[in-house]
This record gives sequence, structure tokens and C-alpha cells, in this order.
Amino acid sequence: MQQKREVKVLLSDSFKELVLEKPVEKITIKQITDRAGVIRVTFYNHFQDKYDLLEWICREEVVGPGRILLQNNMQREAVTFIFTALLKNKEFFSHVAHTTGQNSFESIMRELISETICEYFLTNEPMKSVKYNWITSKWIADYYSQSLTFVLMSWIEKDMNIPPEDMVHIYEMITNHSVIDLPREF
Repeated sequence: MQQKREVKVLLSDSFKELVLEKPVEKITIKQITDRAGVIRVTFYNHFQDKYDLLEWICREEVVGPGRILLQNNMQREAVTFIFTALLKNKEFFSHVAHTTGQNSFESIMRELISETICEYFLTNEPMKSVKYNWITSKWIADYYSQSLTFVLMSWIEKDMNIPPEDMVHIYEMITNHSVIDLPREF
């Protein structure tokens, strides 16, 4: 298992270097494997394509560690970790944030965050909506994932110049106040 992870990290590092040189769309699997010093088959033993690799990076480095914090009811710390992890590898995430479409960084993050929130609900706070049976754990997770992803993407577009702790505060202000109250808060 450790060896499998080491290969994934090797491919991940290769991909990260290439992203700094060219757009994700122009990177080939051959370029990733050549730089990593492995054969193409090795890549396909671990990932379906470069977007699957990007998802793995986001899961392992950004959302996954935050999942542990959320499971321990440390929501603020989980969100802070996400911002901090993105900032830690600012150049890479700034580049991949420009990917668009179905496999975009934005859609990957939105789905991973939603999965994490759903997982939290399933293990800690099962939804029991009697009044509105269409409001499910997935629906609420998607709502919060959409809002957090929007804030993350806006922050990345502004070159991540605002400290993560301030961004978490802004996110909390937006999610904890009504539209009517917000102008008075900022």
C-alpha cells in the first residue's frame, strides 16, 4: 500500500511541476510519466486520466485532512485548513483554478466538499426532515459546498492575498447572517 501511495505522489509531483509550465489541458500523460520516470501503464494503474490525478491531489492535500477535523466537530478548523492548504501550494492551485468544464478544479472541489459534508451528516447528524422531505443531507451538503467553493474560487482569483483566517471569518459571516443583515456586518 505504501509503495502504491509513493507512485501516486511521484506522479502528483510530476503533474504539479508541469502545471507551472503549461495549462492542464495541454499536459499529456506521457509528459507526466516521462518527468516522473515511469512508464505510461504505471499512470493508468493508479489514475484514469490527468483529471483523476487532479482530484486525488485535491482530496489528499486539501479536503481529506479537513475531513478529519470536521468529523471531530471542528468545522472552523476544517475550513481554515482548506484555505491554508491551497495557499501552501498557491502557484499550483492558481494555475489549476483556470481549468474549466466538467473536470474543472472548481467542480472537483465542489464535489469533494459535498462528499465530506454528506459523510459528516451520515456519521454524526442524520437528517430527519419531516416537514420538507425533499431537504436531504445531500441537498444541504451541496448548498454549503457551492457557497464555500464560490468563496474559494473568488479568493484564488484575487491571488489569495487575504489571509486564510480572514477568509474563514468572511465565509462564516456570509453563512451565519441573513442577506438583510450582511451590509451592516461588512
